[in-house]
Amino acid sequence: MTGTPDAPLQRRHRALAAWCFLLVIAMVGAAYAAVPLYRMFCEATGFDGTPRRAQRAPDQTIDKTVTVRFDGNVSPDLPWQFGPVQTTMTVKLGENVMAYYRATNTSDRPIKATAAYNIYPEIAASYFNKIDCFCFTEQVLEPGQSAELPVNFFVDPVMVRDKDARAITHIAVSYTFYPVATPGGVAQKPAGKSG
Repeated sequence: MTGTPDAPLQRRHRALAAWCFLLVIAMVGAAYAAVPLYRMFCEATGFDGTPRRAQRAPDQTIDKTVTVRFDGNVSPDLPWQFGPVQTTMTVKLGENVMAYYRATNTSDRPIKATAAYNIYPEIAASYFNKIDCFCFTEQVLEPGQSAELPVNFFVDPVMVRDKDARAITHIAVSYTFYPVATPGGVAQKPAGKSG
């Protein structure tokens, strides 16, 4: 006997196709949301060596000090020179400190880049708090332009109460700049600049 499939079978196929379509949409959405959600999780918890973001430094400092070593790198496909102005600092816990990096665009075109960062040892990331940092925003440098990029930070004094972290005497802070892709592959010029 010939004919079309019965109606219940067609409904089942349509329902299965709709569920598959929704699953694909959910997976694509999760893929786009994964990076910002992971970054927020890391910043909130200090997970994976990610420093925490703070509104202000604590009201008091304590006499315990740590030596902070600064490191700077660039992606192989970013024509910038980048590194710390001062490679080490000894700071008291709770002390609000400014460190500076210097970046120079060695190319003949404006380039937009963003910095990723990490803290070592990883356990120290929970106590390394940034109040302000160049890594919070994308940076644009014109051809040949150099800029000093600040990091305003403190090491939380509650670190001395953590049995696993209180013996830390050195913290390494590492930043790596990566180019930011722009439409058409051309870097955007900074807002408010002409030419």
